[in-house]
Amino acid sequence: MADGCEDTEVSSILSFVPTDGMTVNEARAMRVAEVMNDFQMLQQYIMQPQPNPSAEDYHEAGYEILRQCRAAGSAVLSAQFEIDPSQLPDGSGEPEKRQLQRVLLDASARRFQAKKIYMRMVAAARWVNMRSGILQGQNRHAGHTAALRQADQALQQELATITDERIVNELRTKDWQAGHWLQEDPPLQTVLNWIRSH
Repeated sequence: MADGCEDTEVSSILSFVPTDGMTVNEARAMRVAEVMNDFQMLQQYIMQPQPNPSAEDYHEAGYEILRQCRAAGSAVLSAQFEIDPSQLPDGSGEPEKRQLQRVLLDASARRFQAKKIYMRMVAAARWVNMRSGILQGQNRHAGHTAALRQADQALQQELATITDERIVNELRTKDWQAGHWLQEDPPLQTVLNWIRSH
């Protein structure tokens, strides 16, 4: 086998694998499917209908963020995956390995972006709910100013906590708790470089 492991040795490397004799490439394919499944679930949330603000509120911070997130989510979803012809299967296992690693990087980058968008949308949705609780269906007036300012500040504070490191830690923790194989998951810097170059 191209990875230097016979099929019978793989089960000791990938102790989580329920099927004895699973190859490393099969484990890679399983990992890609897990990451893509997470990405799809995040995308479903991102593309849900959003609040429709009044003309007066259209440019308020939380509504702006929701629109930005929706546009960013659409861009991530519509980005094409480029196939490298040199990595098409040839029976040796090596091209499949390289292709699966590349697909995992692409999927990991998309999931990372979707998670960041999702977290920003959750913060903005919390702001919308806070704002609705303050206004209670009324038009804004001077009596609302201080509370609305506090809601805006709370939004900015929450957004500031959404760091790349936090996103990766949350994804990794979830994966680890689910017992997923993380040995070949790309590190944060590799994911960020991929995003910048695509």
